[in-house]
Amino acid sequence: MRIDKFLWSVRFYKTRSIAADEIKKNRVSVSGQTVKSSREVKEGDVIKIRKNQIDYQAKVIQIPKSRIGPKLVPLHIEDHTDKEQYEILKLRNLSAEHYRNKGEGRPTKKDRRDIDGFVEGDSRVDMGDSDWDLFFSDVTDSKED
Repeated sequence: MRIDKFLWSVRFYKTRSIAADEIKKNRVSVSGQTVKSSREVKEGDVIKIRKNQIDYQAKVIQIPKSRIGPKLVPLHIEDHTDKEQYEILKLRNLSAEHYRNKGEGRPTKKDRRDIDGFVEGDSRVDMGDSDWDLFFSDVTDSKED
C-alpha cells in the first residue's frame, strides 16, 4: 500500500491529498529516510511524522485494506512516540492564547460572562442610593469652593 494511502487509512490525516502534501513537504520519513507518496509501506516499517510541531513515531503492524475506524487503529500501528512530545503538546495547548483575537468584533455571551465574573469577583461592594452621595461627596465639595 502507498504511504499516503496508508497514513490516510490509519487516520493520521483527514484526506489522502493532505497526506500527500505533507509527504511532499518532507514531514514524513520511513526508517530515517524521507519518502515520496508512491513509497510502498511494509509490515515492520517505522514511520516518523512531523505534525503540529510534534514528532510522532509509529511502527506498522498490519496493512489495512481500506480506511479503518478509530477503534481498529491500534491493530494496525503501534505508537512509539516519546512521552516528552505529548507533554510538549499538553503544555502548548494550556498556554494557548484566548480563542478570539483582540479586536475581532464584539464579545460573545461567554466572553461577557467571563469579563463580568472577572470585574465583579468576590469583593463586589453593594452600594445603595445613599452611598452614591457619599462616594461623590468629595467631587461636589471641591466644585463648591
